[in-house]
Amino acid sequence: MTQTTFNRRQALAAGSALAVSMAGAAFAQEQKKQDPREDALPVPGAVRSQFDKKSTAEQVTEGLDLTGKTVLITGCNSGLGFETMRVMMLRGAHVLGLARSKDKAAEAIASVAAMPGVKGKGTPFACELQDFATVAAAADEVNKLEMPIDVLMTNAGIMALQKPEQVNGIEKHFVVNHLGHFILVNRLMEKVKAAPQGRFVVVSSMGYRWAPEAGIEFDNLDGTRDYTPNKMYGQSKLANGLMSLELAKRLAGTATTSNAIHPGVINTNLGRHFPWYVRVAASLIGWTFMKTVEEGAATQSYVATAPALSTTSGLYFEDCNPVIPQTKAMQDPDLAAKLWAKSEELTKPYLPVAVV
Repeated sequence: MTQTTFNRRQALAAGSALAVSMAGAAFAQEQKKQDPREDALPVPGAVRSQFDKKSTAEQVTEGLDLTGKTVLITGCNSGLGFETMRVMMLRGAHVLGLARSKDKAAEAIASVAAMPGVKGKGTPFACELQDFATVAAAADEVNKLEMPIDVLMTNAGIMALQKPEQVNGIEKHFVVNHLGHFILVNRLMEKVKAAPQGRFVVVSSMGYRWAPEAGIEFDNLDGTRDYTPNKMYGQSKLANGLMSLELAKRLAGTATTSNAIHPGVINTNLGRHFPWYVRVAASLIGWTFMKTVEEGAATQSYVATAPALSTTSGLYFEDCNPVIPQTKAMQDPDLAAKLWAKSEELTKPYLPVAVV
């Protein structure tokens, strides 16, 4: 090896280390700036829990017997979906586990079922959220079980696509995170309403703050104008929150509820599309400010199961407690209604006849 080659490799290594260090510092700074826990205000009059950002999914469900309950979870094969499924099955629930392939869902369910103390069971389904036909097919398979769904949790998602991608002319974050789940929610609506106290738990994100100023850019749903990963992810997460808000309105007067949640910042497979140096930085220093997967799954598990929340609907939760969203768009009922109508238009061939 020549001295020149050695020096070049040293320079590349140093540059990579610097990039990781800078990315880590920026990542931590952005998290501190965006972290809603530092300024989120509680919802007046809403039920509050004793749990916080350090609580785990096991802790928030401790003492609950979910035997006889059916819980549907999208993205059950990894990250928060897997941990939530594990805890639901640990407490005795029957989990309908949806993943991009039936094999992935079945493998995840089998691994949980083999764990000590697990009392519940799971049934796997294939559901590729960007392929609306497979979403409809998954819902049809679930409907064939002829059982009510106590909890429908829209957990799966994508983020940080570095370049614009479209599915049937619509930006991919919006398709996967919102429209695919919109179809699933509507096709299984009656199953959730058939439960004694059905619950929709919509996994949103503090990323709703990154949505464009207009909230939802209905004239830019292909994402080609002024594309940034944060903006498109933020719009899709705002759409999650608005879907839950409109859903709660439509469910008023029934025993069924809908709430949206922010799980926290966690180093999971969700971040697989970040640049390599951001992923490395998250692995190296993420522990200093990120939640663990066990902590990240707590809020959705709490909202799905807490007896005290049987009549709570239309709220947004962080750290196992309801808080006031930090943007007007996240609380805008007119925007929520407009989004619902547009979502029906975009997914009409895949919705139940009664909906359209």
